[in-house]
Amino acid sequence: MKVAQLLERRKVRWSELEAMCRELENGHSRRLGAVGVLRFASAYRSACADLALADAYQLPPHTVQYLHDLVGRAHNQLYRSRLFQWQTWAHEMFRRVPTMILFDRAAWLAFVIFWGIFFASMALAYSSREFSLEVIGEEAMETYQRNFSQPIAGRSFEDSSMMGGFYVYNNASIGLQCFAAGLLLGVGGLFITVSNALQLGAVFGFIFTTPSRGNFIEFVTAHGPFELTAIVLSAGAGMRLGFAIVDTNGLSRMASLRKAVDRAMPTAAAAVVLFFLAAVIEGFLSPSDAPYAVKAGVAMLSTAMLVFYIVVLGLRGRIVDAD
Repeated sequence: MKVAQLLERRKVRWSELEAMCRELENGHSRRLGAVGVLRFASAYRSACADLALADAYQLPPHTVQYLHDLVGRAHNQLYRSRLFQWQTWAHEMFRRVPTMILFDRAAWLAFVIFWGIFFASMALAYSSREFSLEVIGEEAMETYQRNFSQPIAGRSFEDSSMMGGFYVYNNASIGLQCFAAGLLLGVGGLFITVSNALQLGAVFGFIFTTPSRGNFIEFVTAHGPFELTAIVLSAGAGMRLGFAIVDTNGLSRMASLRKAVDRAMPTAAAAVVLFFLAAVIEGFLSPSDAPYAVKAGVAMLSTAMLVFYIVVLGLRGRIVDAD
């Protein structure tokens, strides 16, 4: 059969593809249904092949141009960029993400390890100066005590902006360390989590034994909930990736890692947001001369927001999905 005759018989498919393009261009994608979408993809591939034949055998220019336009319209619908949809975004942020965080075993493991070691380290440092010397060193101890020896009196907007940028960078570095180290078969994430908890707990325990404790508490209160929670979430997301390499559940290691990435990214994204919020608070409110009641109020509000987002919305998302 000649190419011209073959393409002549394909005109029915072209008309069908053109009709489906009109449906999609008018925003009626639901009318196609699952079967219609498959037919659309098949018709698009056939039109691409027909265009190649028509071009190669130098068929009439109007036929070639028609196929060019048809393939272009179909391509734009098949691979069109999706507009931002508030409903989809809200579902992702306020149902799927908190539910995944709440029921993420790696995140809970990081939570238990971090806070368990944090409080143990704080108690040991409070009762033993030798422990503080071993964990954070004498030079760091003197620096912390000197930095918080004077009452917090505020600083200029320019200095706060500069320090806010530094805290964003510093917090991002901590988060990346916790996340990336998890790829070392999960052991790296455990090590970073333990190390952070040990050092932070020792700093708190040591400072509580000095006259600087009041100034220190005033400084860390406001941004503490967001920052410490972000560290835990980063560690949990990283450990999930590492554990997926070890325990693949019958999948290849790459397939298991790809599946874990999909589970870990919402947790990591939430940690990024919390690190940013903590940096803003630490840069502007924590060193300000605002009353301590204001800083404590921000801390309580932050904690309530975290509980509501992760626990309340997480449970609600699971219940709705179950229904």
